[in-house]
Amino acid sequence: MSRIERPDWPEVGWTVTVVLLAFAGGLALLYVVLQEGPAGVWRVVDIGIGALASLALVLRRRAPVVLALVLACAAAVAASAGLANMLALYAVSRRRPLPVALAVGACQVAAGYVFWLLYPRNNSLGLTIVVNVAIVAALCAWGALQQAQHALLDSYRDRAKRAEREQAIREAEARQAERARIAREMHDAIAHRISLVALHSGGLAVQPDPSREELRASLELIRAAAVQALEELRGALGVLRADEPTSLEQPGLDRLDDLVAEARAAGQRVTLTAGDDLRDAPASVSRAAYRIVQEGLTNARKHAPSAEVSVLLHRADDLLRVRLSNPVAADSPDQSGSRRGLIGLRERAVLAGGTLSHGPNGTGCFILDAELPWT
Repeated sequence: MSRIERPDWPEVGWTVTVVLLAFAGGLALLYVVLQEGPAGVWRVVDIGIGALASLALVLRRRAPVVLALVLACAAAVAASAGLANMLALYAVSRRRPLPVALAVGACQVAAGYVFWLLYPRNNSLGLTIVVNVAIVAALCAWGALQQAQHALLDSYRDRAKRAEREQAIREAEARQAERARIAREMHDAIAHRISLVALHSGGLAVQPDPSREELRASLELIRAAAVQALEELRGALGVLRADEPTSLEQPGLDRLDDLVAEARAAGQRVTLTAGDDLRDAPASVSRAAYRIVQEGLTNARKHAPSAEVSVLLHRADDLLRVRLSNPVAADSPDQSGSRRGLIGLRERAVLAGGTLSHGPNGTGCFILDAELPWT
């Protein structure tokens, strides 16, 4: 079943008011303004035509031009249709281009001339034409002005809606970019924790007969690394599921000693050389350098777990240089890496305005080298 639309009562009320005012104005023209007019039966006919003309204003929005032309013909012979005729002309000027309104207005002036021919003693021909031309010009100008104002308001509304849509698109893109960045952070952080778990469990697997204390210590380290990985994963997923993602907590170079200590506790041999002035590094540079060291240690644990890793950070002019090196293992226990971590690090360095390179240096060492601007 089709839904029955409710009438627009304000519009209905306004239409009734227009019809009544047009009929009342027409009667005022007939009985008060005109000095000469129809009499007898013709006056009754005039009133009937005026009533029909006023009632026809209901169609002023659907077919304004046709209605105005019909009412111009009615106003040419019936005085009580005069005001309805002018209101129909305003409807044309309000909804149609100005040249069309002026053409219809010319028909209105012609209708006024025909009415003068029927009743010439009301006014002189010149005054009749001047008054009709003035009324037509005023109605056409007023309607055109209203049309221009409404068109301007519509353009402002469209512009505002378009700006809102564009803003919503920009916000969605920003949220998507933030989520992608958080996903990369999650990869770096959790891969580091999982590599610690793998290293500890691998140590237990190759140890022939671990004592109870050694077993307990290794299991505690595995449990701690797994718990931290779960906490970081839970926090990252909570941020990604939120409507307005916020950044994960970003460690910087102030946590570098803790990172190296964790790696050494897992049995990884790490030599750290860092200047004392690194504490003053800009936040973005500090975070990027921390992630580079973290990913470098993770890759070394995966591909060369028994090799010693040398970590060097120093400031040279306006650059922060980060270098990690370790001997290349002939038989790496883990060759399943996708190298996405290193790709992400290069992207991070480029976004920070720096560079990153990695690979064997030809002397049996794997080098991860980055330069970040100190800005």
